Amino acid sequence: MSGTTQKTVTITLDGTNRKLTIPLMSGTAGADVFDIRKLYNELGVFTYDPGYGATASCESKVTYIDGDVGILQYRGYPIEQLAHHSNFLEVCYLLLNGELPNKAKADEFTKGVMHHTMLHEQIRSFYNGFRRDAHPMAVMCGVVGALSAFYHDSLDINDPESRRISAFRLIAKLPTIAAWAHKYTIGQPFMYPRNDLTYAENFLYMFHAVPTEEYKVNPVLSRAMDLIMILHADHEQNASTSTVRLAGSTGANPFACIAAGIASLWGPAHGGANEAVLKMLADIGHVDNIPEFLSEVKDKNNHAKLMGFGHRVYKNYDPRAKIIQQACHDVLKELGIEGDPLLDLAMALEKIALTDPYFIDRKLYPNVDFYSGIILKAMGFPTSMFTALFALSRTVGWITQWQELIQDPEQRIGRPRQIYTGPAERDYVGMADRT
Repeated sequence: MSGTTQKTVTITLDGTNRKLTIPLMSGTAGADVFDIRKLYNELGVFTYDPGYGATASCESKVTYIDGDVGILQYRGYPIEQLAHHSNFLEVCYLLLNGELPNKAKADEFTKGVMHHTMLHEQIRSFYNGFRRDAHPMAVMCGVVGALSAFYHDSLDINDPESRRISAFRLIAKLPTIAAWAHKYTIGQPFMYPRNDLTYAENFLYMFHAVPTEEYKVNPVLSRAMDLIMILHADHEQNASTSTVRLAGSTGANPFACIAAGIASLWGPAHGGANEAVLKMLADIGHVDNIPEFLSEVKDKNNHAKLMGFGHRVYKNYDPRAKIIQQACHDVLKELGIEGDPLLDLAMALEKIALTDPYFIDRKLYPNVDFYSGIILKAMGFPTSMFTALFALSRTVGWITQWQELIQDPEQRIGRPRQIYTGPAERDYVGMADRT
């Protein structure tokens, strides 16, 4: 680990004379960590941390989060600055390479990504194997996993050039895969990518356009799409990123690892939260019903949940939520639906919840999912596509984290331990003697 050893901690096992002095490690920012790798060999005990909420599984230079004060940084750059000044492909370059590109490098990178936007033509036939009503995430899991069957030339995980090409291919092809999943579901022809458009424009074109009519991408909507992608590009060691890293620790190829990340993201507690927000707002129905709904949320005997509030890491206002709230207003105004009942209901719910001591004491603040569902719905995306769009955006973070894992000499195959609480050893009993 490259952090500087500042202090040590001594652990003594009660009832014995066995003790272990372990180093306290410090990173660039954030809490210090104990290096407990010798704990079992020296003392014969493990740590117990369900959900790994107090365990650092790796060293990373990619993303920093301070949930107590609401900080999110990519490679040291605040998300607010990147959202205001940057674009998604520039953020992709930053995540993958560690620095912002100059003009020449940005142009070269953009050209490199857009060169790989098309899918192998035989992949089209994969879509025909799915039912028409298949969830887009099921399609994406299958198709992304299948990419390794078509692009054998970039599967050597120990070759830097292969890793670079795989990164380009994944970032470039996910919009095509996602857009085609939607087109297949609604029975429209697949639209091929256009490299004369920006990354966000190209996705909106493939998603909404049809061959019979000219489609012009609305710049307000493309900017909003680009912003959504930036905000979701990476988020430290969350469930899906940890899944990608765990799969990668086995030596699996990058396409298989990203497919594993997509599967993990599919869970409603992770990538499906913005869809749950819309369902919650629909169930509330009207501003007048908010007090009754919040009373149900506070009732421990009731199963009602306040979706879009609170976060596993953030104990303050999610910085992404502030950014996307303004974008939501811009999109609704551009589309002529400002004053949307859903948005009015969301804002009223936010205002009441933020002044209620019950939620303040529990540090339940709005997160990015609270507004992203509303803005995506306004842009014409069905709720079934919300998580697919999340996966499209997060792919660059996953592949960045995967590359970092592959190049980390201290990483080993992931193998969590357990506390066994099953039956003690017992002898086999024949059928005739069982009661």
